[in-house]
Amino acid sequence: MKNDFSGNSRRAFLKQVGLGLGTFVLYSDLIAFPSDQRKIEEEDSIASFIHVAEDGHITAYSGKTEVGQNIRTSLAQVVAEELRVPFEMVDMVLADTKLTPYDRGTTGSRTTPQMSLTLRKAAATLREMLKEEASDSWQIGKTSLSLEGGAIAHPSNGKRLTYAELANGKRLFEPYRDNVELTPVNEWKIAGTSVPKARGRDYVTGKHKYVSDLSLPNMQYGKILRPPVYGAKLKSLDISQVKSMEGVQVVRNGDFVGVTAPDATTASQALALLDASWDSKEHVSRKNLFDHLVKHANLSEKELEFEALNGFEDRLEQEFHIDYISHVPLETRVGVAEWDDDELTVWTGTQKPFGVQEDLCNEFSISKAKVRVITPDTGSGYGGKHTAEAGVEAAKLAKGVEKPVKVQWTREEEFKWAYFRPAGVIQVKSALESNGNLGAWQFHNFNSGGSGMQTPYRVKEKQEKYHRSDTPLRQGSYRALASTANVFAIESQMTDLAYYLKEDSLAFRLRHLDDPRMKDVLIAAAEKFHWENKLPQGRGKGLGCGYVKGGYVATFAEVAFDKESQKVVVKRLVTAFECGAIIHPKHLKSQVVGCVLQGLGGALFEAVDFEDGKINNASLSTYRVPKFSDIPEVEVVLLNRKDLDPAGAGEAPILGVAPAIRNAILDASGKRINRLPMIPDGKV
Repeated sequence: MKNDFSGNSRRAFLKQVGLGLGTFVLYSDLIAFPSDQRKIEEEDSIASFIHVAEDGHITAYSGKTEVGQNIRTSLAQVVAEELRVPFEMVDMVLADTKLTPYDRGTTGSRTTPQMSLTLRKAAATLREMLKEEASDSWQIGKTSLSLEGGAIAHPSNGKRLTYAELANGKRLFEPYRDNVELTPVNEWKIAGTSVPKARGRDYVTGKHKYVSDLSLPNMQYGKILRPPVYGAKLKSLDISQVKSMEGVQVVRNGDFVGVTAPDATTASQALALLDASWDSKEHVSRKNLFDHLVKHANLSEKELEFEALNGFEDRLEQEFHIDYISHVPLETRVGVAEWDDDELTVWTGTQKPFGVQEDLCNEFSISKAKVRVITPDTGSGYGGKHTAEAGVEAAKLAKGVEKPVKVQWTREEEFKWAYFRPAGVIQVKSALESNGNLGAWQFHNFNSGGSGMQTPYRVKEKQEKYHRSDTPLRQGSYRALASTANVFAIESQMTDLAYYLKEDSLAFRLRHLDDPRMKDVLIAAAEKFHWENKLPQGRGKGLGCGYVKGGYVATFAEVAFDKESQKVVVKRLVTAFECGAIIHPKHLKSQVVGCVLQGLGGALFEAVDFEDGKINNASLSTYRVPKFSDIPEVEVVLLNRKDLDPAGAGEAPILGVAPAIRNAILDASGKRINRLPMIPDGKV
């Protein structure tokens, strides 16, 4: 069965014939398009990003994925803004390797600062080109024309030319203009407002289909045989017990073994009846983790030397331990694969559809032209869906049984076989001058990562290094990468230095900061929190701040501490956030709240427990994530900097949560907790 382009046939045809050299065309133009131009493909062309239909409806294209951050809405907003059309006239096609321009992935909070800027430029270039067409048609100056509702109006005679009319019959070979004049932020009418979520009704009514909901004719359900422990190799396999099961097929390719069946229950039963034996190896367990990470780091003793620390009497040296944690996405990994002769289509929830395409090409030794990856809006990722496992597994099984196959990971598989946020050891040494200023600062991160490790504070001499190590568990990116760990260590150290000096920790930070944006979020959060107010006995307050990927954040926390039981309860969190100009205030606030709540789990109790190559808490009943009863009062202050370009917001707001709570616990109990999670059993 040939792949259908599902309502985007014109765009699909455009991409197939290669109209990528800045062309803005309608379907009718393609009939007479010169054959020698068909293979031209330029990813910076207007046609790669925007199409106008005969009825004037506008479709914009991006390789980014919608994983709950509502990027479909904000990208459509900026296109509508630049083209001067109502928001409802713009639809977004996302994350389809057949229809959208190449994209490296929805990572690093780059969608807003990079993709929205690209779409703004493409839309603004198209707007100016259409104005030029109208100007030539009417023989009047371009500056006298006005745009509204998908049409250009004559300044005096009331005539109107729609965008579709202006484009009809035209072939404008031009990439978008990098220096095109964009609409100033202070003139935004659609961008900068909280328009209703694009396709929001579909989510409420259940019309939107995730890959988990997808079903194809004659589709089989696949299950994968996985080893009992990490790194085990398949030694023998007996499939005799499943041979008599109706509709069940076993696919084996080396160590890869899977079963398919007409329904998921039968597939699970067949998998359980496979008799496999394995060769395994020795493993590092959680109890030895932090010693292992330091001992197996790639560095010499000389790299740990820092002469600038010598000669200071007032020094503070601390070590911080960071556990592995899981992403726990609402939708587990899932892939649906279908082969049509030697062409492959895969539907999967991923943050990197083009990366999945490349992995599939490598796996099956086929060209990109024969592999299409489609990513419907997906049930969260948090940096955990950069890889192609479920899609590749489904494709292997589909090729083996010559039918479409769906592979959906169980929650247990997600906990065991997805990658984790890296564990780490962080060593911090700092020294104070006689006047209380920072004289020296040494920061070494083992394994966790280098993101966010640069201190924002003024210090005379500093040394900051990241050291790779041997990781016993599979690890990868997580929301804000290693910034959560590094900022936790930085901000804990800063509060402890302020305590040593008997100085207010907010004042101590402010006098060591030169960055006005960091100062602004600190002051905004402090005012909302009423930092100057004294708390009753048994209560403590703390703060943490940081910067990553264009976003500045400060979080203030209030905790309650019971001296008798040693229990801690987080009562209140206030977060101030600034990421330049705000495109959608409501969705930005939701992003901040989401980050704060996810940060709460990693700060308090989330940790992967493992021993001898096995994950011990591979279920939601044993792996602790925040519950409704854990949620404190959460307040958000957004700083809208209309003088700055918009930046990403999906990661930075998580940074301040853990250090703010840690420092509040110190204030309430007098105890320093230098580990994440801090209170897995609720007690200090």
